[in-house]
Amino acid sequence: MGDERPDGNGAVSWEMASRVATWVGLRTNVPAPYRPDLLQDDFDELTAEAEHLVEAATGLRSAAGTARARVVDRSQWVSANIASFQRLLGPQLERLDPSRLVGNSSRSAPWTSSLRGVSRSVAGTQMGVVLGWLSTRVLGQYDLLLTEEAIEDQDLVYYVGPNIVALERAHGFPPREFRLWLALHEVTHRCQFTGIDWMREYFVSLVNDGINSLDPDPARMAEALKRTAEMVLAGKNPLKENGMIGLVTSASQLEGIQRIQALMSLLEGHGDITMDRAGAAEIPSADRFGEVLRQRRTQSRFPARLLQQLLGFEAKMRQYEEGERFITAVEDEAGAGFLDHAWQGPEWLPTIDEIRNPTSWVRRVNAASALVV
Repeated sequence: MGDERPDGNGAVSWEMASRVATWVGLRTNVPAPYRPDLLQDDFDELTAEAEHLVEAATGLRSAAGTARARVVDRSQWVSANIASFQRLLGPQLERLDPSRLVGNSSRSAPWTSSLRGVSRSVAGTQMGVVLGWLSTRVLGQYDLLLTEEAIEDQDLVYYVGPNIVALERAHGFPPREFRLWLALHEVTHRCQFTGIDWMREYFVSLVNDGINSLDPDPARMAEALKRTAEMVLAGKNPLKENGMIGLVTSASQLEGIQRIQALMSLLEGHGDITMDRAGAAEIPSADRFGEVLRQRRTQSRFPARLLQQLLGFEAKMRQYEEGERFITAVEDEAGAGFLDHAWQGPEWLPTIDEIRNPTSWVRRVNAASALVV
């Protein structure tokens, strides 16, 4: 598996991103040795089992056929994600190429070309560092991005073999239980995006809208840096809520980011809850797995913690917690089946404020349901 697309002339050098990410992934936390063929056999079986358990627990049935598992190493995970980024973000990132801010006269052409090359390499290096670091942390991932190209490399549930095996050995996890537990979470995400007919298109539209709203104007960037300095002087952490992206967005752009955050909180919380409930009879060690992974998310050393803040991953960690609290509160107040209202359409989804105040979402849904009747 690899990225066979041309590097192109957009804002990011994908080739540089791949090289840097692979280097970072191989140098950080030496990968555990394992047998990819045996692990693939395990996850083929356990992913199919997880699919049946998730469908029974949630009522969501994939319209895309049987889930397919693919065990990868860190560099293969990087390649798969770069290919996904190119499918989703390529055209939008080209618009953000800083060299487009310069004039197109023949006098400036050599300098413009040089600027484009440098900026693309810098952006590729930055993306590579991020992907390389993530490749040492990720255990599983569902690739939800579909196009008409490279069909065999899409709609896959990925498992990063070295990271999984290393965690099992470090904590003495029973392999079959832990692998089924991981499969349940990722297969739940697949059911969300292939069993709810509007979900994939809606998610991609939110991401595209967010990228299209970004403004590469240096004046806006300077204003963002000024706001950041003011927050630091006031004793506030400017990275806490949204990471670096939150520093360079306007109020209207931030609303778009919050719509994505609200959706991901709901989906991640639903994934975690389903993972525990669907596998309750099969995975007696689930509570221990969950505790170890929660500690793993929060006990990073300073450089990794800073990177998490810059990228907004601390906000993502809160998505798991807020999503679980939201779903539990909704079920306590309105019953186990009430959450199904959220799958009726985008307008039924909770906002970020409703995620943090579940009663307000229950009231809005009840009012809307009364009007429909």
